[in-house]
Amino acid sequence: MAISAPSGKISSANLDSNQKYGTALSSLMVLFFMMGFITCFNDILIPYLKVIFKLNYTQVNLINLCFFGAYFVMSIPGGKLVQKYGYKAIMITGFVIAAIGCTLFYPAAELRVYGLFLAALFILATGITLLQVAGNPYVAVLGSPATASARLTLTQALNSFGTFAAPYVGSYLILSKLPEMPAGLDKLESYADLPESLSVLLNDILAKTELVYLQGTYLAIAAVLLVIGGALFFMKLPAIGHGESEISTEGLAEKSSIWKYRHLVLGMIGIFSYVGAEVAIGSHIVNYLGMKDVMGMSPIKAGTYVSYYWGGAMVGRFLGTYILSKFKPGKVLGVFAIGAISLILISIASQGLIAMWTLILVGLFNSLMFPTIFTLSIKGLGKYTDQASGLLCTSIVGGAILPLLFATVADETGGNLKLALIIPIICYLYISFFGFKGHKPAEN
Repeated sequence: MAISAPSGKISSANLDSNQKYGTALSSLMVLFFMMGFITCFNDILIPYLKVIFKLNYTQVNLINLCFFGAYFVMSIPGGKLVQKYGYKAIMITGFVIAAIGCTLFYPAAELRVYGLFLAALFILATGITLLQVAGNPYVAVLGSPATASARLTLTQALNSFGTFAAPYVGSYLILSKLPEMPAGLDKLESYADLPESLSVLLNDILAKTELVYLQGTYLAIAAVLLVIGGALFFMKLPAIGHGESEISTEGLAEKSSIWKYRHLVLGMIGIFSYVGAEVAIGSHIVNYLGMKDVMGMSPIKAGTYVSYYWGGAMVGRFLGTYILSKFKPGKVLGVFAIGAISLILISIASQGLIAMWTLILVGLFNSLMFPTIFTLSIKGLGKYTDQASGLLCTSIVGGAILPLLFATVADETGGNLKLALIIPIICYLYISFFGFKGHKPAEN
């Protein structure tokens, strides 16, 4: 997952150029790693809870709806809270709220109530959203302005490293604890039409499954978040001011409303499409690799391959710095979207290793989409830049809605995830349009 761009003007004029913020920067690096780690952990939670609660794809994707729905609900209010109380206070608040959400996994698992898991995820995601809104500006000012881009690139890479590490950890700590199913039950995509005898057997197996490993994992994450938040509380961090954006209009005529900037509106749809497609694929890789006509893998083995999907995004971001310096961002975006579509089509039409690796490699082509769509969308907005940043961040709600649509298609086709991949294809088609043509500001 890409990190939301900061809103608000950063003032670093009052910083002593000799002042060192190594400790604070190190703490914030851990912050970005944890945000990526927690977000990608949902890709392990989805197949796990699908089995434990005998859910179909639509029901289990309420996880994404609750998690990414928090971005839609809290991004703009979070920005206002930052302006009122300051970045440091909101970051600490974000850590505490996220830790509370993690802690609530304990009673949810103890009571075995799916709705409590969803509530805990929404609270956890609310804290993550506040950290997103408040964390980025600090990275930009913790050191020399000349190296701000390098620091921001490093945080993006560490965020991606978190998404890369989470599936490995989650597979070992959680998916490995799924009960062994009798032959015939281990590859089920739906539990709705089971014969009564098998249904009783499955219920008995799942009733005896302990969720202590899930509880312990999220309590450990809560403890880490509280430690980081506590360390941040005692740190002296640079002051950050707010004010009118200083970004130029780049020759574009100023409009009376932000909604009259066509390329911004199209960019919001682009962010919505990108996040939705990326999450829809990532959340279902475990089940996709478990399909008989793909690899027939067990959940624990398939879970480790999710790391390669997110690892591709990490590698792509390092390569992207060079690529974007040589080619126009719009064309790069369009080509990457076509590359993603091509890989998905090959995966749908093939089986075995080809079907597996072509879908996983889509992660590499996702790598540059968020930052490229974002920067193209705010080009030439002048005083509206900060407001546009908040609107683009709310578009991350695509991660809540499109995976649910993906799941509905899968359920309506008998659990056929290959047919459901039409949803990401449509998303990437739109992103390709935005890259080649839609990002260009209107002349009027």
